[in-house]
Formats: sequence, structure tokens, C-alpha cells
Amino acid sequence: MIRRLLRRLALGGACAVLLAAAPLATRPIERSDPWWQARHAAKLREARAAPVDLVFLGDSITQRWEQPEYRPGWRKFYGDRHALNLGFSGDATSHLLWRIDHGELAGLHPRVAVILIGANNLGRLHWPEADDVAGVAAVVDTVRRTLPDTAILLLGILPSDRGAWVLGTSAAVNRALAARYGHGAVPGVTFLDLSPLFLLADGRVDDSQFADPGMRPPEPALHPSPSGAERMAAAMEPTLSALLGDRDHRR
Repeated sequence: MIRRLLRRLALGGACAVLLAAAPLATRPIERSDPWWQARHAAKLREARAAPVDLVFLGDSITQRWEQPEYRPGWRKFYGDRHALNLGFSGDATSHLLWRIDHGELAGLHPRVAVILIGANNLGRLHWPEADDVAGVAAVVDTVRRTLPDTAILLLGILPSDRGAWVLGTSAAVNRALAARYGHGAVPGVTFLDLSPLFLLADGRVDDSQFADPGMRPPEPALHPSPSGAERMAAAMEPTLSALLGDRDHRR
């Protein structure tokens, strides 16, 4: 009996060490913001109110599709596809992991899940490249376990004008994700890097594709403008329509 107790304590200690070693980007973390909690509850209800064939998982770049100026593009590309928007402004990979763990995908059977996450890991949080890659991979793994019959379209982190470190680390993360998921390396996962849509020929961020520089006061480019979001949707469309098995919505 004493031996069994010691073994249990030793295993518990090992688990604690492993948990301490795991980067925060890979751990489900809840946010206490009232609007975030209310949106989570609302999305749980929305997910069960109608069939869902296409689900988008992400942060504010995804949530912006719900703003009035973005809705025409959403209707054009996703209006007839039973699409569910699970983008939450400010979310890092850890917050998306918590939302999935707390039911946002429960009972759903979408044909495709689009994942765009990781930009906020590099902003205020400033988590390093390896942590961001691990966080995105944790999201992909969690979605694969939760939705085993769903195809995943994983998008690379979009370029942003938040400093040289963020821009360079975003590109490095995308290279690592391409190495891990590109060319069908993981069954059921397709990786697509849309960075070239938002960069100038010299590698600088193309402010004209973003909404933030036009704000008053101006802010660094981070969120695609309505026209930039439509360009992104059009670039995704050949891959997405093939995964869904439906028509190309560019035409």
C-alpha cells in the first residue's frame, strides 16, 4: 500500500513538472471579460440553433466578419454555406483552446473548420516563436480530436505592422507551420499562407489592405479592411470549395 502511494505521488509530481514545462500558449485559459463570457454563451446557443457545415475559429480578424461593413463579403462567400463565426477579439491560442474545451464545437459535424489564430500570442503577450507554433499545433490537435471527420484549413498568421519582431516572428511561425502541415503531411489538414496578399514587393506591410491605418487616430496595420478580407476569402476559395465539395464562390 505504501509502495502504491509513493508511486502515485511520484506520478503526480511528474505531471506537475510536465504542466509547468508546457508553454501557456498550449494551455486552455479562460478570459474574465464580461463581453467575452457573454459571447461564448451566445455562440453556444447559436451553434445549436441551425446546421453548421463550415466553422471559423479565430480572433478579431475572424470576428470582424460580423461588422456591418464586412457582411457583404461574408454573405457572398459564406452566406449559403451554413457558416458559424467563432472569432473572439483578443484571443490567443490558449483562449481558443478553453472555448473548444468548453463546448463551442460540441455536437457539431461541419465539413470544414477554418483556423486563423496566433497573432495575439505575438502582440501584447510576446510569446516566442516556438510557443506560438506549439499553441497553434495544440489548437489543430484539439480540433482534430473534437471533430475527427472534419477537414481543417489552417491559415498562416497574417502580417501586421506591430514592429520588426512581430513581423519576423509571424513569418518564422508560418514557415514552421508549413513544414509541419504543408503538402498533406498531416491527414485532414491543409495549410495555406496568405501573407503575400498583405505585403509589398520589398517585404513591408501593405497598409492599403488594412483597416487600422484609416482609423482616427491611426493604429498599426493588423486587421484586413473589408476589401482586404474579401481578397483573403477569394484566395482561400479554390481550396475551401474543394474541401467543401461545392461551387467556387468567386463567380
